[in-house]
Amino acid sequence: MATQDIGVLIVDDSALMRNLISKIVEGIPGLVVAGRAMNGQFALDKIPVCKPDVIVLDIEMPVMDGLEFLRERKRRGIDIPVIMLSSLTTEGASVTMQCLELGASDFLTKPGGPVGGDLSVVANRLAELLPSYGGQYAKMHGNKCVPMYQIPTDSAAAARQGLAAAYGESLENTPKVAPVTVENLKPPVTITPLREPGRIDIIAIGISTGGPNALREVFRNIDPNLKQPILVVQHMPAGFTEEFAHSLNNICPLEVKEAHDGDILKSGRILIAPGNNHIYVEKKSLATVVRLSDAPQRNGHRPSADVLFESVAALYQNHALGVIMTGMGNDGAAQLAEMRRQGAHTLGQDEQTCIVYGMPKVAWEMGGVQRKVSLQDMANAISKLARDFS
Repeated sequence: MATQDIGVLIVDDSALMRNLISKIVEGIPGLVVAGRAMNGQFALDKIPVCKPDVIVLDIEMPVMDGLEFLRERKRRGIDIPVIMLSSLTTEGASVTMQCLELGASDFLTKPGGPVGGDLSVVANRLAELLPSYGGQYAKMHGNKCVPMYQIPTDSAAAARQGLAAAYGESLENTPKVAPVTVENLKPPVTITPLREPGRIDIIAIGISTGGPNALREVFRNIDPNLKQPILVVQHMPAGFTEEFAHSLNNICPLEVKEAHDGDILKSGRILIAPGNNHIYVEKKSLATVVRLSDAPQRNGHRPSADVLFESVAALYQNHALGVIMTGMGNDGAAQLAEMRRQGAHTLGQDEQTCIVYGMPKVAWEMGGVQRKVSLQDMANAISKLARDFS
């Protein structure tokens, strides 16, 4: 059976934005524009006809806005993944979190201007999100599409193609990006821990693409009597993590808040790294505290899971649990392996339940993952280890 392109439905009341997003999508190999709609009602009418694998959805629209569309989508039992795209998401982070609560898969912000770096960031983000969510949906529904790891990893080049087309520039001098070769999972490197795993005094989690809903699943079902503090690095823009923490706090039996510099690690409290700040732990005379840093990006990210894992490995050695979950790239992999070398317990999300099996894959190959766990079992696995080694 020949592979099929991933179909994208673009829903936005702005003709300019529909055109821009369409050109970006057309510039990314493995994706195709399945349809366009100017509001949520037209989108609902088009879904049975164009049969998209993923939807890019504006929030502010006439007739039926993004929130109303998500409510109707849920009522009708439509399971096509939705990526939110709206100018509201910059100032109205709470609206974005409402969208996630209503079933949206992820989000990105609209560019602040018609040209420039903002649009390039949007293009790169779309090149990450659309193949990830759309590819998973297509696979679940029996459609043979280009696998995630055959989508070009150089999303910037794909974005340039789309942007050039969007502004009517010639693509003759913009080379097509060839698909990367699919590699089988490599056998893990053998790590001999320096010490036996001991009592768990802290839990550190690194996660990226697919993370907002994955964390909702984990923290909704986490043990309400869990004693250890939990620190989380979720790759998310500045201005959204506080509202994200609030939304998790509403469904989690434990307290969840955005981390602030100097926060004391407390039993059973979850701290989310703020967007655009690294987070690490530091031992003080009376307590262990969280520190924030605006040091340069690591692995292309700030916050970086590697920064968190590195500090936990150094300070807690074999008295920690490290968890790496769905996400593109390799952030967290090297320092999860270091945590394992120091004797920490480690878990990695399995390939079947990851939106993108990138970060956990690299961590597994580097020997940093003791055990693979499905998303559905992750809360129980974390809770059981925390109880058994408390």
